[in-house]
Order: sequence, then structure tokens, then C-alpha cells
Amino acid sequence: MATLKDVANLACVDVSTVSRALNNTSYVHPDTKKKIYAAVEQLSYKPNLIAKGLRQGKRHTLGIVVPSINLSIFGEIVQGIEMEARKLGYGVMICNIKDDPDAEEECLNRLRNGLVDGIIIASTGQNARLLRDIMSSGIAVMQMVRKQDKTIGSVVADYYACGYEAVKYLAKKDCRRIGLINGSMDIIPYKERYKGYHKAMKQYGLEEHVAGSSWPKGNYFKDGYDGAMQLLEEVTDLDAIIAAADMQGIGAIRALKERQIVIPKKVKVISLTGHSIGGMLETAMTSMEMPGREMGEQVTKMIVENIEAEPENKPCLRHVVFEASLVERETT
Repeated sequence: MATLKDVANLACVDVSTVSRALNNTSYVHPDTKKKIYAAVEQLSYKPNLIAKGLRQGKRHTLGIVVPSINLSIFGEIVQGIEMEARKLGYGVMICNIKDDPDAEEECLNRLRNGLVDGIIIASTGQNARLLRDIMSSGIAVMQMVRKQDKTIGSVVADYYACGYEAVKYLAKKDCRRIGLINGSMDIIPYKERYKGYHKAMKQYGLEEHVAGSSWPKGNYFKDGYDGAMQLLEEVTDLDAIIAAADMQGIGAIRALKERQIVIPKKVKVISLTGHSIGGMLETAMTSMEMPGREMGEQVTKMIVENIEAEPENKPCLRHVVFEASLVERETT
């Protein structure tokens, strides 16, 4: 394999001249450049991009830490990140952690010791000190979907509004026994969805019915199925189910169909985190749709801006909030 020295020898110039010509770090006479490029082509020289990145202090790679990209809003967001990163000349490395704080810690340490310039994370909230330590080492960090730490920039959706508007929508359809299948209250989006649900239920004078969640120990489908079964056992004449995520909603629909409960005539179902799969189901699911790709594009622009800014000109801390929109389908 050809080296920089081989190129210099063939072009009859110093190694430093070859380096300056290929990296455009200072002026090299056009005739000299022409000889160098000819030598590069003749020798099929390929620069060591990793070594170059280390010298320049840039790897042009982003680390992405998410619970899962399987049939979830995170899949759409990661697509947005990857597409925008490619436009900006960056690659991505993806870590799926299943909301396990230990797995999250391991991934973060691997990324910080590897070849990434920045980390985009949907955090469990259990490794805040480690994230701040990573930032202090010069690696950019940005939160997506979950704003667990106010001192780190973020791109999220208005989860409170999702919970509130879902109850309001169902109440206008004369639903009075509205159950919620949520997730861990230690994770901000679930906490905010519950707050919105609580506020609207109180406003309409309705009794709350919240199903317990096994996530992250279980899985979203089973969580939705078990949650729906719990609500059906505990709530007489249940007439609506709000699921925190589409996969939970799919599990709830399965439970209702097993009980031969007609959707939406008997029980209506709505998801608070719409994913494209919801519209493709046999019984298409009503949902609060999050603009996943746009969120991914936005968080990528923000972190790359931070990475490429000079230390004295780093952008101000920003928290961007996207609005969800109600998409009415067959389950309501």
C-alpha cells in the first residue's frame, strides 16, 4: 500500500509539500500540485482518514444512543439524523440500549473513547454525570425526544399537549372511562404525557385509570396487551384507551380483539406517539403524530453547528419543541 512518502518520492517533492497540497492547508504551486495528483493517481494512494481525523481533531462521525429503532418513532428520527448527517459530511454509529442504564453507560464510554465528534441521545436519565463529563472533554452532546437535563441542548415534542389533547378529543366523542397505558415515570416523555392526561381528566371531571408498565423489563407490544387487559379487568364499561406509543397501541388492539370488543364502537384507541406503521394496520390507529424525520434533521444541524464552531463561538444552549398533530383513523 502506497504511503505519503512514496507519493513525495515519485513527485520529487518533500512529504510536507504533499501534505499541504492534499489538505489545502497552505499555498502550493499549481504545477507542483499537478505532479502530486498525478503521483497519487499512479500509486492509487488512499489517505488514512482516521489518522487525518485525529490530527485535525475531527472524525466526522456522530454517535446515536436510542432505546430501539424497531417499529418506533426512534426509527424515523434516526433516518432523519442519518440523512442530514450525510448531507453535512458526517457518518453515524447507532447504539440500541433498550432503556438499560448500564448498557447506556457502556455505550457512552465506548463512544467517548472511539471516533465520534458528538453524541445524540434519548437518555434514560441515569447517566447525567457521565454525559456532562463527556461534554467537558470536548465532545458535543445533544438530547433528542427526552430532555432529561436542562443544561444540555435538546429537540423534543410537546408530550404534555399530546396527553391533554388526546383526552379532550375522546371526551368530545362522549368517552368517559378513559384508560392510559404509559411507561416509566422516570423518563420525561411518559411523565409529561401523564401530566397532560391528568390535567384534562380533572378538567372534565373524569376518574383516572392508569395501567402499570413493565417497560423496560418487558416489551412495548406486551406492555400494551397487558395494560389493556388490566384496564378491562379494573374499569367497568371502559370506552377508550390512550397508549403512550404505537407499539403499545397495537398490543392493546390485540387484547381488545381477543375479547371480541368492537373497535371503535365499544372502545376507542389512540396513540400518543404516532409512527407510520399505525396507518398500515388492519384497523388503522388514530394517533398524535410526531414529525420524526424533521426532529432528526434539526438535532443533527444543531450538533454539527456545535462541533464545527470555534471554542470561543459555540452556539447558545437551545431547547427546540415540535408540535404533534392529531391524525384521525379507524380506531376512534
